[in-house]
Amino acid sequence: MKALVVYDSVFGNTEQIARAIGDALGSAPDVVVTRVGDARPDMLTGAALVVVGSPTRAFRPTPATVDWLKGLPEGSLSGVSVAAFDTRISVEDTGSRILGFMARLFGYAAKPIADRLTKAGGRPVAEPEGFYVADREGPLKEGEAERAAAWARALVSG
Repeated sequence: MKALVVYDSVFGNTEQIARAIGDALGSAPDVVVTRVGDARPDMLTGAALVVVGSPTRAFRPTPATVDWLKGLPEGSLSGVSVAAFDTRISVEDTGSRILGFMARLFGYAAKPIADRLTKAGGRPVAEPEGFYVADREGPLKEGEAERAAAWARALVSG
């Protein structure tokens, strides 16, 4: 199965998650893991699964991720399985009630990514998923790369 994993990363945490997802899905040339700035439209050709992820920045995906998603023509993912993920800080770890309120109000990056993939005709195979970093710049919380790999395997098994 051909799969494409597209990600953006600010501190390297989202890249680690994307690579764990890609490794769990298979190897090149069937599975391509690429930064959003290097993702070309021809990479979508023949893809059975497209997974897109971004760090959550101000409750949204990065501008580069948003621009790439906006560039997907309507119907360009017709019949393609899609999934979205983000990296984020746990509200509980911050201890901030204000941040908790804001996160409930505005959400995280994975949901708008998933919405845009669906708008391009993609067929969601999982709910948008968040993977946790220990601090603003990371590192990933223990076990998150393994959890990402398990999530990726579930995308293709069910």
